[in-house]
Amino acid sequence: MSTMYAALLRGINVSGHRRVPMAELRELLGELGHEDVTTYLQSGNAVFRGATDDEGALAAGLERAIEERFGFPVDCLVRTGAYLAGVADACPFPAARLEGRQLHVTYFDRAVDASRFASLDVEAFRPEEFRLGDRALYLYAPDGLGRSKLAVALGRPAFTRGLVATSRNWNTVLKLVEMTRD
Repeated sequence: MSTMYAALLRGINVSGHRRVPMAELRELLGELGHEDVTTYLQSGNAVFRGATDDEGALAAGLERAIEERFGFPVDCLVRTGAYLAGVADACPFPAARLEGRQLHVTYFDRAVDASRFASLDVEAFRPEEFRLGDRALYLYAPDGLGRSKLAVALGRPAFTRGLVATSRNWNTVLKLVEMTRD
């Protein structure tokens, strides 16, 4: 039996740095034995059918293959379509009433305890807000991510140390859910 997955690559194809062409990423995933491979945008979103249920092993294999092929390390998270749908369904903000640029999800490599963010003065960032979910953080940034002071604060090493994290806007979150439906 096989499962639909999304691979979320962190920090590639940004301002011409750490280039991973999507055609080569699709080819690489095929060489790793995955099927029904497709990509979305240039920012490191790939969907594929895999025969194992070990997300960590899939991510580690992809990370090794990317470093061998392209010569630099890239953090990867691999998540099932069911997980992605669950994250979208659990959104604590009124996603249907917001623009895609106003809502973001940061996916983490593991569960994150709220105590990690206890020192953050969330009131100082209003109307921006965040909420934690299942290995995810939801960020509401009404003026978009580029103007979000809360996003900058949440990205500080004090809050991210030891985590693999990568963010997607709400439009991409929903597109990946759609693409990973079995």
